[in-house]
Amino acid sequence: MVSRVTRVGDGVAGATVSIRRATARDARRLTRLVRGSRAYEGPYAPMIAGYRVGPDYIETHRVFVAVATGAVATGQAAGNAEADADAARTDERLLGFYALVLDPPELDLMFVADVAQGLGIGRRLVEHMTDEARGAGLDAVRVVSHPPAEGFYRSVGARRTGTVAANPPAVMWDRPELEIPIPAVGVAVADRRGSGGALLS
Repeated sequence: MVSRVTRVGDGVAGATVSIRRATARDARRLTRLVRGSRAYEGPYAPMIAGYRVGPDYIETHRVFVAVATGAVATGQAAGNAEADADAARTDERLLGFYALVLDPPELDLMFVADVAQGLGIGRRLVEHMTDEARGAGLDAVRVVSHPPAEGFYRSVGARRTGTVAANPPAVMWDRPELEIPIPAVGVAVADRRGSGGALLS
């Protein structure tokens, strides 16, 4: 899945955006994306405090990253020197990622970088995840959503199935439980208009 983004002023204008399988070398960048997400400021901060996406996690699950490549993508990763150095080495800028667990089927993680909000990256990741799930023979994928992200998931066809109760001290609030149906090839899917957001399921 390759496309080009054209928004000016976001640091990825004109870059080529693609989705690829994550590798163990991506672990530090994925961890930084999670810990730096503005979606988890304030009361939601305890959920990601100390959170780590490790190489073992990446190797165990189907983790995919959306990246921007090209001249405008290098040296502008996430606003700090370490991230800039990573981007310069790889000639790509991390825009978001997701993790699909197959057994039981669940979208375990999904994040979009703050700088990439509104570019449709979340929607592209969900579409990619749907294709992966279909290829694995799944007919639905569970999502336990960050509360502010529920509207996004509904916009990409998820339906509410229940509520997961708070689990203090890490999770102090109830979370919506949803299911994303995985239609067979050629079957119409729900309307997917709208904008993506920084997400953690």
